[in-house]
Amino acid sequence: MSIFRKIYEDLQHVCYIWRREMQQVVKDEGIFIFFIVVPIAYPLLYSWIYNNETVHEVPVCVVDMSNTGLSREFVQKCDASPDIRVAYYAQDLDEGKSLVSRQLVKGIYFIPPDFESNLLRMKQGVVSVYCDMSLMLTYKAIYQTSMFVSMEMGKQIQTKLSGLYTSREEAISSKPLDYEDVPIFNPKGGYGSFVLPAVLILILQQTLVLGIGLSAGTAREENALSALIPVGDKRYESSFAVVLGKALCYFMIYAVMGAWLVAGVPRLFHFPQLATWQSLLTIMLPYVLACIFFGIVVSCLVKYRENVMLIMVFVSIPLLFMTGISWPQSNIPGWLQGVSWLFPSTFGARAYVRVNSMGATIHDVLTEYRILWIQAGAYFLLALVVYRIQILRARHYAKERLLLLKRKREALKEES
Repeated sequence: MSIFRKIYEDLQHVCYIWRREMQQVVKDEGIFIFFIVVPIAYPLLYSWIYNNETVHEVPVCVVDMSNTGLSREFVQKCDASPDIRVAYYAQDLDEGKSLVSRQLVKGIYFIPPDFESNLLRMKQGVVSVYCDMSLMLTYKAIYQTSMFVSMEMGKQIQTKLSGLYTSREEAISSKPLDYEDVPIFNPKGGYGSFVLPAVLILILQQTLVLGIGLSAGTAREENALSALIPVGDKRYESSFAVVLGKALCYFMIYAVMGAWLVAGVPRLFHFPQLATWQSLLTIMLPYVLACIFFGIVVSCLVKYRENVMLIMVFVSIPLLFMTGISWPQSNIPGWLQGVSWLFPSTFGARAYVRVNSMGATIHDVLTEYRILWIQAGAYFLLALVVYRIQILRARHYAKERLLLLKRKREALKEES
């Protein structure tokens, strides 16, 4: 009976800690913002900004020093494309640069004086493209439009000079190897479908760690201790009950937030969704648990509420690059890849993107799936250790305080 009574008491302690944590989430504005408001609002704002995924009618300036039929044809074809709009004609390159500096245009097409003469002499014609690199979407539109137009004009010139008679012979002469451009995993060819799925996974980790860190910082400030355990409260004597109670609270909240981030937001903004709900659940379960226990471990290093925000905001961009989604994984140095293995977002983002955007199966991401469970188990054990240390510190502090009160009492008796 004593064993069952012990289990019953531990379950009571877990439920008490869960209730206390849930109350703190609701009462503390900072924790509530990071646990509820940010996971709901921030993905909507970020996805809405890149909802179109591509840009159209980007204003450009043309510096036509050739002023010939072929140069005007090049400009007309560029202007007729859906991505480019010829907004200004400049007299020279300096005037075009001035328009770019004033943000009236996003790029310059510079056609040299010998453009048509070189083409008529069977030489290569050159068109210089100057782009504002502050926004990659406009750079892509300006550069690709000029490239497509130059390829189309080159094909027409080659056809005229071939001396062939049938359209089939001309097509083979101008384009011996035909190809069809089919974008896989990113049908729109946009920024949103490319990188936002990984950002959503990173948001889940960052907001979870920020909320847990704020909760721990509040506990430290209220206790005026280095320990996170309320002094004298026997319900906090078991590190297992403390960690499990806190984790249960966070898991209940992020079961909802996680479903919103990985299923609701992509469906709302029409991002690629190839995974079934069973596959998403299989991946997200170990990922959320790993993030929770990772956040609990990190929270023990936080002395003040503000510290966790400084730490997590600083590492957000490096963590996104280290996932290997926005930057090729093969180009990441080995030691930096080793550092990335400490964060659940690295393997969580890779598994989610491959399953949901690329149509992979769980068997295809079995390595990431296993590592997520290993991280969840390792951080759970580490959380037990660090909270055991916190409990011992709290007991030591309580003993010192009792001893101090006893000495004061004895001193008052001697004086009386």
